[in-house]
Amino acid sequence: MTEIIDRPVNGHLVPTVVNLLKPQYTVTAEPPAPATETVPEGEQDVLEAVDRPDNPLADWLTVPDEPVLPAWARTPALLKANTLALGRLCWWHTRFHGIRVPKYAVKTVWLTARGFWRATKGLWPTLSAQDHTATVTALRAQVKVKPEDVDLAVRLQAAHAARTETRRWRFGAAAVGVATAALGIYLAPPLLQTGITGAIAAPLAYLGRGENVQLLDQAAPPIRVDMSAQQLNDALRAASLLKSGKGDDDGPKVTCVMGPVRDGRGWAVVFDLPKGGGKTAADVLAKRTTIAAELGVDEIQVVMSRVRAAQGGNASRVSMWVADDDPYLADPVPSPLAKMERFSIWDPIPFGHDARGNRISVPVVWQSMFFGGLPRRGKTFTQRLMTAAGLLDPYVRHYVADFKGGQDWMQMRQVAHRLVLGAEDDAIEAFKAMLAELLTEMERRFAILRELPTSICPEGKLTPEIVTRYDMPFVFFTVDELQECFIAVSDEKERKAIIDDMARIARRGPAAGFVSNYASQRPDAESVPTKLREIITIRACTQVTDQTSSDMVLGKGKASMGADASVLSEDHKGVVVLVTGPASFATVKNDLLTTAEFNALCAKGRALRKEAGQLTGDAAGDVVTGAAEHGHRIAPVLSDVLEAMRHAPRMFTRDLLQRLANMDEDTYGDWDAETLAKELEAAGVKRSSKQVKIDSVNGAGYQRRDIEGAVPFTEQPG
Repeated sequence: MTEIIDRPVNGHLVPTVVNLLKPQYTVTAEPPAPATETVPEGEQDVLEAVDRPDNPLADWLTVPDEPVLPAWARTPALLKANTLALGRLCWWHTRFHGIRVPKYAVKTVWLTARGFWRATKGLWPTLSAQDHTATVTALRAQVKVKPEDVDLAVRLQAAHAARTETRRWRFGAAAVGVATAALGIYLAPPLLQTGITGAIAAPLAYLGRGENVQLLDQAAPPIRVDMSAQQLNDALRAASLLKSGKGDDDGPKVTCVMGPVRDGRGWAVVFDLPKGGGKTAADVLAKRTTIAAELGVDEIQVVMSRVRAAQGGNASRVSMWVADDDPYLADPVPSPLAKMERFSIWDPIPFGHDARGNRISVPVVWQSMFFGGLPRRGKTFTQRLMTAAGLLDPYVRHYVADFKGGQDWMQMRQVAHRLVLGAEDDAIEAFKAMLAELLTEMERRFAILRELPTSICPEGKLTPEIVTRYDMPFVFFTVDELQECFIAVSDEKERKAIIDDMARIARRGPAAGFVSNYASQRPDAESVPTKLREIITIRACTQVTDQTSSDMVLGKGKASMGADASVLSEDHKGVVVLVTGPASFATVKNDLLTTAEFNALCAKGRALRKEAGQLTGDAAGDVVTGAAEHGHRIAPVLSDVLEAMRHAPRMFTRDLLQRLANMDEDTYGDWDAETLAKELEAAGVKRSSKQVKIDSVNGAGYQRRDIEGAVPFTEQPG
């Protein structure tokens, strides 16, 4: 929407086209000119002489108030970026068409043959002298009626002779031309043969093309979804966001600030709702499902957001992008973390891509995170992306609690300062001890930060210098299957104490370098209390059953704003709705980091910490990993039994078998006491006693020290 206004330029009013509606996104290619400029005295006199009202050349000499260069070339960075983008596009098309060269060769032969047939068919009337044939046919008809007319018979004979002679020389000329071309091609050098053949085949192939037969394949897929301003108005009117008029084209309409235009694999449009209707951008976001239905697409294909004032928007401006198909069903992109040698936690963590293919990175410094959603939708894989980034920074200390107790987090034993696996009584006690240790460390850090001068600690928070100088590495506090902890703790007072401790860490810990990373399958008020959920700053949700469950994870009212995880389907594995602020959200397809890659990062993280002198706690005393580092191979049953007994010095055989089955049902599901004893004996375990005493009860069991005694001795770091 534009308007022509008179703008003062050099003392004169000059008609200027002004864009009344700014686009949603603006890129500043160069800094704006200063409001006032100091003009040398001599130049000022010249400008005043030019601007005199009686100067007839004043308008002609007015310097246009427009940039000299186009928007894409105003800075070296923009020029470089667009040049690289053009290079990538050309390289992609080169590869796309290059692998289809054999197919194009066959199609060229076909089109050439088709063109030759069309050329012959078109030339046949000329070669066969059809123009003379009409005359001969007419004369024959007259002779048949008047056979006694001698003059008519002579004219027929002459016309027939002319047609015959014309056919002979025309066919002869064509035959000589074809023979000459064939002989010339045969006798010419190979390079010239190629040129002549191409010169003949190109026009024939061009003649042989058709509406449905083209030589080159279409590089871009066909557009599946179309959009126009009229379709947009109809959809909004059907959603009761625009008033209806008497006729089809009557009634208020939206003002399109941009588009609809093609944007990647979809359509983009930025529009303002008409004034007087009482509708806002928030009303449009709440009607996403209805709008999608009217446009003939699924709601997952419609991405809408408000355009805020900082982007040139207002309360009625909406940015909408409609994808041609479901943008989240593509194969996941491998996580760049898997190939990195090192990562700084101060940088945003690469997380995934949005519907348009834009890279989404999440800053976690000074933040806390919560992941929720249905099981088997990639929630743990998503949560591990954050932890994986922390593995590659040696100045990140990990505290991990996995109340599921499976294989997902087991390899963190190589790195974790504290590691809790399972939801049994001893694991819950170990978790409470972990919380107490974290709170003590948090208060110790705040005491140190308070004493530091502002020159070192200007904002009362950690800095890269403080992390290394005062040995205060970031603390990643990761808890998976959080609901299992609260279910296992039956005492309400004890449960409340755990919630309070976790809330304190999430609320106060970020300033001291604590990053909370929680996940739960059941994010209801009973499983994960509101007191804990509502202080989390970053939230991510996989598929849930309804909008109420989505709001429990992402925050109250987020579904009505467009952040609704209930629109995800069972096919959207590894897809989350990510909320990073009160009005900032996106649906993201996460990067893929497999379990094998995560385990490799655990080993890499251990090496980084040993080199930096940051291998501490449980990881420093892990005898299994220490033995492996010294080249000793131990039986898998020893490693698994030590993990099952991680928090207990002794354990009954029946409990040990149950934990092993929970860890790996495929391997240990059918084991009994005799099988376990036989396998441990084969692995070198020498039991000091077959009976253990736990809580004044004697029974068959194992001592942890006996299991550790079967592991080859290795010197552990102090």
